[in-house]
Amino acid sequence: MIKFATKSKRPNSTSVIDRLIAVKHRLVCLALVLVCPTVFSQQLPELVLPDSIGWNILNENDVAQFQLRLSDYDGPAFFTIEGADGLNMELDTLGNFWWQPSYDLVDRVSLTRDIGVIFQARLPSGARVRKPVTFTVKHVNRPPVVEDLPVFYVRQSSLNTYQIPSEYMYDPDGDPIVVRTVPGALPEGAVLSSQGQFTWTPSRHQFYELRANPLIVEFFVQDQPDKLETRGLLRIQQTQQDLPPDILIVPGDSLFSIKEDETINLKLYLSDPNGDDNVKSAGFIANDTRLKPTTMKENTPLQYEFTWTPGYDFVEEVQKKLLTEITFYALDKSNNRSQKRVYIEVHDTENVELKDAHQYQKYRGILVNAHVLLKQLEQNHKQLNADYKQARKGKKNRSILNAGLGATTGIAPVTMETEDAKIVSGIGGTTVLTLGTLEATEVVGKSKDAIMDKIKLNIDLTNRIQSAGDEFARKYSLKSARRQPEFEKDIEKLRAALTDQKLVLLELDAYSRENDPSKVSDRDIKRTFLDFAEY
Repeated sequence: MIKFATKSKRPNSTSVIDRLIAVKHRLVCLALVLVCPTVFSQQLPELVLPDSIGWNILNENDVAQFQLRLSDYDGPAFFTIEGADGLNMELDTLGNFWWQPSYDLVDRVSLTRDIGVIFQARLPSGARVRKPVTFTVKHVNRPPVVEDLPVFYVRQSSLNTYQIPSEYMYDPDGDPIVVRTVPGALPEGAVLSSQGQFTWTPSRHQFYELRANPLIVEFFVQDQPDKLETRGLLRIQQTQQDLPPDILIVPGDSLFSIKEDETINLKLYLSDPNGDDNVKSAGFIANDTRLKPTTMKENTPLQYEFTWTPGYDFVEEVQKKLLTEITFYALDKSNNRSQKRVYIEVHDTENVELKDAHQYQKYRGILVNAHVLLKQLEQNHKQLNADYKQARKGKKNRSILNAGLGATTGIAPVTMETEDAKIVSGIGGTTVLTLGTLEATEVVGKSKDAIMDKIKLNIDLTNRIQSAGDEFARKYSLKSARRQPEFEKDIEKLRAALTDQKLVLLELDAYSRENDPSKVSDRDIKRTFLDFAEY
């Protein structure tokens, strides 16, 4: 405290003023503590996951089981999981995780599927620890299913044909299947084709034997291309059922409607009334030359598979949809031809990959803007604190001091022994003293109250933008969330917070090179918004 030497008839008035100034100083410090609390950062614990190699890689129907925990933390925590809807994942609040992927989770054509989830632990303090995990699920091939077949009734000296229905013989994974006969199991003259068609012309003797002893034919159903087998039985009794041979297409529809990013998979089974070894070849003809012959492959000489994905460029935007005609044919060794026609209607589809990339750029761009603005507010807050400290120093060199000296009958010069001293004139009974060089904030320069108002405004805007940015980063960290209509609305809400009209009062430098958005990295955004998800 700087004490001024002056003459006064009330020596206690100086001590009273000093006390008032000290009390005001404490109140100002208390206000600064309330509006600008110091945040002591502490290192949050990390989620600890299994460390064994391939712990997140599992097969369909395998059980993944482990317990989540936090490193260097023994207190309570509440565990949750995001992005696991419809996957039957179980995670209790204590961190015990259990999951058994179903057999139909992974498509047989893609063979593997990556599933991303986010594990989260909420601490009693309100802090959250999040960690993304990607599970890789591998397709597991299951053997075909053969149920009890209905009895096949035949008649004498006639060609009897029976096609095993698909509802009695199928593959649970949708794999192509072929039927394999057991040597010695078929009666003389009988043929069981690879697609499950049984043909037989029983003689009179064979027909009579069926009266007393119905025939049981054993066979095996084999899936392709893994060759897993299941045993089946066909019971034959006297009577008849006749099915003509043809190209069998599964599914059996003639018109299919798909999107550009969808895959159509057709299974073709060939048969010949003269025997399966009479089949020569099979193929297709399309009215669109963009369908390559490689889209149809041969699993066996009697079983083919057609797999095709049109792609996002197949249908022009002005067309909306395109009808493609495909004719499947089969030839035998005598060049006899049979055919079946299929129509595939392809609908124009939005490119999801490009849309996801575009939505992510919006997601990242708005958070970059928020990050830059928060950095500007942080720099501005430091400058305002410095200005406020400078303003408070003006009190120590107060410019004008009024002191009552009683009656004075003349003008007398007075010299003060202070820095930058000046001569003071006294007139009438009251002497006005000019001390120092007019450095009081209330006389020259910025007002302390104005600076304090800016500090409060700076802190309020910082808290609101930080809160809005955290919520936005967390809500739209997954691709599926950014595809929702609410994404665009929430961008506008966050943009409105970033363009608050009160920002003008802070006089921020919009052209500062230190706050160039193009130089902001994902790591910088992650430091500002902990829930930010990288692409």
